[in-house]
Amino acid sequence: MSRSAGHLIVDTLAEHGVERVYVVPGESYLDVLDGLHDAAIRTVVCRQEGGAGFMALAEGRLTGRPGVAMVTRGPGAANAMIAVHTAWQDATAMVLMVGLIPHRDRGQESFQEFSLDGWFGTTAKGVLTVEVADRAGEVIAQAMHLAASGRPGPVVVGLPEDILVQLTEAPTPAPRPVARPSVDADQLERIGQLIAGARRPLLIAGGDGWHGSTGADLATLAEAAGIPVAADWRAYDAVPNSSPAYAGWLGYGRADTLASRLFEADLLLFVGCGRSDVLSEGYTAGFEPTTVVAMPDPQALMHHGRIDELVVAGPATAVDALFRLGADRLRGERGEEWMRLLAADQRRFSQPGPEHPPEGVDLGVAFGVLAELLPADRVCTYGAGNATLWGHRHLVHEAPNSLVGPRNGAMGLAVPAAVAASLVHPDRTVVAVCGDGDFLMNGQELSVAIAEGAAPIVVVVDNGRYGTIVTHQQREYPGRVSGTDLANPDFGAFMRSFGGFGERVETTDGVRGAVERALASRTAALIHLVVDRETVPAGTANAVEAEFAGARP
Repeated sequence: MSRSAGHLIVDTLAEHGVERVYVVPGESYLDVLDGLHDAAIRTVVCRQEGGAGFMALAEGRLTGRPGVAMVTRGPGAANAMIAVHTAWQDATAMVLMVGLIPHRDRGQESFQEFSLDGWFGTTAKGVLTVEVADRAGEVIAQAMHLAASGRPGPVVVGLPEDILVQLTEAPTPAPRPVARPSVDADQLERIGQLIAGARRPLLIAGGDGWHGSTGADLATLAEAAGIPVAADWRAYDAVPNSSPAYAGWLGYGRADTLASRLFEADLLLFVGCGRSDVLSEGYTAGFEPTTVVAMPDPQALMHHGRIDELVVAGPATAVDALFRLGADRLRGERGEEWMRLLAADQRRFSQPGPEHPPEGVDLGVAFGVLAELLPADRVCTYGAGNATLWGHRHLVHEAPNSLVGPRNGAMGLAVPAAVAASLVHPDRTVVAVCGDGDFLMNGQELSVAIAEGAAPIVVVVDNGRYGTIVTHQQREYPGRVSGTDLANPDFGAFMRSFGGFGERVETTDGVRGAVERALASRTAALIHLVVDRETVPAGTANAVEAEFAGARP
């Protein structure tokens, strides 16, 4: 069958089970757009390339399959760079397709010409280009495989405009299987001995790949073995938070008590993640204990410091291996006191309550209301900054694949991720939590929610400033806050202008009614919480994404 290379690309995506692509259209890949016209793949038209990339990233994290975004050359690729960097540092599978100038125009500083390899070569797992029409399908299949295999990440594919329209009789390639490494029996025995001999072990779960029952199975095993389980930064949905073994999260906004446990633990078992700077209190904590790391990256790029055993495996394979050892084998002569102590610390820390700001909405109360009224299987998406920490602390997770947040701290992810999450899980309530600065980075993507019939609820915390940076300034340059004030619109009115539900809330008493009305609206909704400008997250030493002073007991 003769067809264009652009149509072959679309057929290959369909063969790989792609259900949605997130696009900002461009004349550089018109033939791919034409192929999508009659395809079963849903084309989600976005308003800015950064938003499209973040939607693809959210799809990848929530489904375990690479999310796909399509943008045009030059400026479009530049806007999408933020999502590629996020997917790289977060180890999330996504494929970004970039339309390119025709082959014949290369090297002449043609309109919107740029170097695909030069821009993305250090920030992606791979940079590929379709150079021959007959191989267009193979290149896409290679990109999908590379993004999902080993340590997941972003792959960028260049689509030269003139190659896309050339005809080919090449068949549609089938998906390439992703290797699932097994754990060596001798190594597993050694790991079992290390865990059984530890008096104060701490299991740390993180990264992507916590699908199905993997997290619940790990929590069950840990409970029986008396091992507390902490989550890495923004991986709190890895295990059910109601588990008696759950000890909270490490990283920004964590409980002081949990940070101090890194200095008390005698064994750290990482599953799906490694000892990063965020998790380790800025490369200061948790470097002395015996360390076992299970991650799909044989180079362990994101892990720093000691490794006694490295298992090259994702969460599902690692958890299956631990189950083969069995809880009795892992427990040794250890009791449950250590696990119960850490779990009790987290229960106290996560309880919402009033914080008594001088004016505006009390976020301690507001997020308590959200925790009460939002369904238990909710999906939470986050931007960056102070405002998200109340959500991390009080909006617990019981279901897997229920959290999307930029582990690299990128601003502007919350809204587009919420739109994508609502499309991936139309039967679940999706709530985005972001600050006023973060929201307007990609707030325009709410128009996509209206266009696609998605119904996320967006909570915007408005203190009229870039709050995280203000707190850094107050620490480093006392009395000299500069360059951080914001002039904000009525965000509720902004939402209503798109045709959704929007409400501005200036007092704590108004929160419950606003949340109830947002839930009842059955459409995209926004709750604008106006807070005191000096509001910072309470109860932690690192109340902002800052230093970790005071963690050592």
